[in-house]
Amino acid sequence: MPSCDIGLIGLAVMGENLVLNMESRGYQVAVFNRTVSKVDEFTKRNPGKKLTGCHSLQELVASLKSPRKIMMMVKAGPAVDNLIGELLPLLSKGDVLIDGGNTYFPDTNRRTGEVEKAGLLFVGAGVSGGEEGALKGPSIMPGGSAAAWPHIKEIFQKISAKVGPNNDIPCCEWVGPAGSGHYVKMVHNGIEYGDMQLICEAYLILKDALGLSNQELYRVFDDWNRGELQSYLIEITRDIFTVADPEKGGSLVDKILDTAQQKGTGKWMSQHALDLGVPTTLVTEAVFARCLSAQKAFRTRASRVFPAPSRQYPGDRHKFIEDIRQALYASKITSYAQGFVQLEAAASEFKWELNYGSISLLWRGGCIIRARFLEDIKRAFDKNPRLENLLLDDFFAAAIRKAEPSWRHAVAQAIELGLPVPAFAAALTCFDGYRRERLPANLLQAQRDYFGAHTYQRVDQEGTFHTDWIRARKLE
Repeated sequence: MPSCDIGLIGLAVMGENLVLNMESRGYQVAVFNRTVSKVDEFTKRNPGKKLTGCHSLQELVASLKSPRKIMMMVKAGPAVDNLIGELLPLLSKGDVLIDGGNTYFPDTNRRTGEVEKAGLLFVGAGVSGGEEGALKGPSIMPGGSAAAWPHIKEIFQKISAKVGPNNDIPCCEWVGPAGSGHYVKMVHNGIEYGDMQLICEAYLILKDALGLSNQELYRVFDDWNRGELQSYLIEITRDIFTVADPEKGGSLVDKILDTAQQKGTGKWMSQHALDLGVPTTLVTEAVFARCLSAQKAFRTRASRVFPAPSRQYPGDRHKFIEDIRQALYASKITSYAQGFVQLEAAASEFKWELNYGSISLLWRGGCIIRARFLEDIKRAFDKNPRLENLLLDDFFAAAIRKAEPSWRHAVAQAIELGLPVPAFAAALTCFDGYRRERLPANLLQAQRDYFGAHTYQRVDQEGTFHTDWIRARKLE
């Protein structure tokens, strides 16, 4: 008789840890992997647990209670489509397929329609928190076939991270239709890119402009983690400064090559921001910063031609550290504001009804960008579910006004000292553009009309206009 509550395919580290998480919450889990020996190894490493190792998809399907629930933790792309193609003939109407990988949302849009057409239900679930989160409680962002949610809700909310005064609010709630769950995960990852880049820029200023040692950096980040910036990323950054190199001594962070890698989710967010026509500038600069870091050989040669200034900040160190903290906080607010503007634009494009306060709570625990100020974001959307930009909320507007002088000073000093701060500067210039009623795009439209007859609108009349600029100039 079928005895398993859920099946999982793909026993890489994330898959294994999710299985162990589910099992620890009382569920009987069926597991399968293409390399069948991994199934046997995994079950042998975990004797006495409620696991059913399967050597074929047919065996996995036969072991599951109805309606069957199968979570796929395989590499995003064609592998998911191939696996769905193999599973569909084995499943029955009302069974649920779940893609828990880092899938690009248009694929989830398409797959939801295809699987529903076959009479089954499909869920694209963003899962954040890394290996530890998968094991102890991740943030889960499910979307797709709404009829699937009652079948998976209990399992997903039990295995997710918990927040709230009594640690009883799950960081998992239904997001919306089609690829909306994976879209929210994509935005999460893009914001993560921005957060990490902002922290690195703060580190660069503290280290190069003020000459702080790693011990001093630890104390600064420890202090920051006790206030508005309290977050997982600030916490782990603080801890990184305490780790010694086991090979040669000294701080390990100083021995790491300064070339960053990426898996593409930040790039996806920037690409779709361009498609939507929304200015998600900070995440885009964070992506470009990683690209520039990868050009190590080029940068090394350029450094010999253009030596960087070696000056340090001459003013009050303690006040400047506070300026950097305020700049980091204001830039972080701007980054999240950009992220939610993009979510709102995507919801409008795809006719999704998204609950932005609920989404911010999904990120409050378990995931990489978990931070104290996500509670403030939830309160902002609770007050005004139609809030068009977080910067217009009273709480965040007051925070920006307070931080603005320090923000400007930190960015200006970094530029003066030759320190690259693309994310800080992008956040500040986007804010400056957002709060100006009039931008120089009037001249830009005149240029477009001059060389391409693209027309323009006027501030004093309705309608669309075109000028023969060459003739008008000659008539003068």
